[in-house]
Amino acid sequence: MQVEWIQALIIVVTSVGSALIALLLLSVWTHRRTAAPSGLGLAHPVLEQTVFLFDDQELVDATGPARALLDAAPMAASEWARLSAFLAPRFDGFAKAMSALAERGHIELCSSPGAEDHGQLKLIAEDVNGLARITLIDPEAEGRGILVDGLSQRALEDELDLLRLTLDHSPALVWREDANGTLTWANRAYILRSGALEDTEEALVWPLPRLFNLDTGTTLGGSRRMRLDAAEDKPAWFDCHSFPLEGGALHFALPADATVRAEKALRDFVQTLTKTFADLPIGLAIFDRQRQLQLFNPALIDLLQLGPEFLSARPTLYAFLDRLREARMMPEPKDYRSWRLQMTELEQAAAAGFHSETWTLPSGQTYRVTGRPHPDGAVAFLFEDISSEVSLTRRFRAELEMGQEVLDLMAEAVAVFLPSGELALSNRAYGRLWGVEPDTTLGRVTMTDALRIWQSQCESSPVWADARDFSARVGTRQPIADTVTLLDGRSLSCRFLPMSGGAMMASFALPPGPVMAGHLPPPGADLRATAQSTR
Repeated sequence: MQVEWIQALIIVVTSVGSALIALLLLSVWTHRRTAAPSGLGLAHPVLEQTVFLFDDQELVDATGPARALLDAAPMAASEWARLSAFLAPRFDGFAKAMSALAERGHIELCSSPGAEDHGQLKLIAEDVNGLARITLIDPEAEGRGILVDGLSQRALEDELDLLRLTLDHSPALVWREDANGTLTWANRAYILRSGALEDTEEALVWPLPRLFNLDTGTTLGGSRRMRLDAAEDKPAWFDCHSFPLEGGALHFALPADATVRAEKALRDFVQTLTKTFADLPIGLAIFDRQRQLQLFNPALIDLLQLGPEFLSARPTLYAFLDRLREARMMPEPKDYRSWRLQMTELEQAAAAGFHSETWTLPSGQTYRVTGRPHPDGAVAFLFEDISSEVSLTRRFRAELEMGQEVLDLMAEAVAVFLPSGELALSNRAYGRLWGVEPDTTLGRVTMTDALRIWQSQCESSPVWADARDFSARVGTRQPIADTVTLLDGRSLSCRFLPMSGGAMMASFALPPGPVMAGHLPPPGADLRATAQSTR
């Protein structure tokens, strides 16, 4: 009986030990099975899915990665527009497929081979009780992620924010195209210029309109100015630059409106100057700082009789002057050395400031040559034919001399006074009669000065007061005629006649007989000094 109890106790102890050993082995095996996935998870932790939940175009909910994706998506008016702007370039027919989600209930799309991503993406859209549940999957990283230290992640995010902010505030239009010429990305300036955000109630339509028809085969690496017609009939100009990228091209459009306006204003100004120079009767020749001819007008050819072929060859200043000397279109020099020295002085004087001289040509023509300095050391010469002006001046001077000679041959003393009362002219008989020489008198002689001389050499008479009133009267005047007596007893006939423009002529006539000059002031006496002495 005791032996049986001992056997039963041994069986129980053996069973319990076996169970304990089995549990221990099972625990070790389980720990090893779970250790490997746990260790793998340290390098590849489980990644939360990118899931969006939309009610029509309003975002209801989203996972963390999904919200991060929206923050990095292109700028748009709503969350749906931002997501569309990110997905439409990567999934062909995205907008059409999403419009049929309510009917089909489940849609799966794969990204196109030419998408911006390095790998192929997968999109699953489901209709869940009227809500659109969109899941974005990266097959290469499905179920796992990559650990990045916090500082590196923060640096990447800061750099991304800086680049995004820079491009969004850039006034230049920046966009990217694939190899087929389809837009795959654009900055804020391009989107605003395209008009995709004019109506904030509408989602961003993708693809964006192509504003510039750039031929990627000919414009890569170069620049091209293009015109963009706006709705308000005010075309905008841009300087487009293109750069090749792997699988496409990157384009920049810099605003060039100010440059185009400046160039147009410059062209208009040059055209105006060209037309003005072409119509000028004055010959113009502009030499640069190397004294080479840069600009001339047609009048220069006509005036100087220089061939257009010679001038078009842009000769130097000295070659130009040599040709003038050979063509006898400048004063004949005494010798070549003095002529060269004279031309050097002419060039230096023109470069230093305004310089003008008159050329009397052997042909009888007279030219006025003017030199003016121009910016950057250039010099401009103007050639003006003043032959008619000189001839007219000479003829006018000859007529004046002839008229004065006629007056001097008259026996009657004559003096003409301007409306201001100033003596304009007189003849030789007037000087002999009153003993004055108005031509040599210092200062101007007035009617008042003349009256004092007349009164001082004549007996008292009311005609002098009438003459004073006649000179000062404005309007219609009647001639005055009277006879006065000189201090020597001779009678003197006086006449005061009105002239055009308010002028007046005074004439004095002596009776025939010898002139008693002893009672007259000596010739050449100052008129005003004589008047002062007779007061």
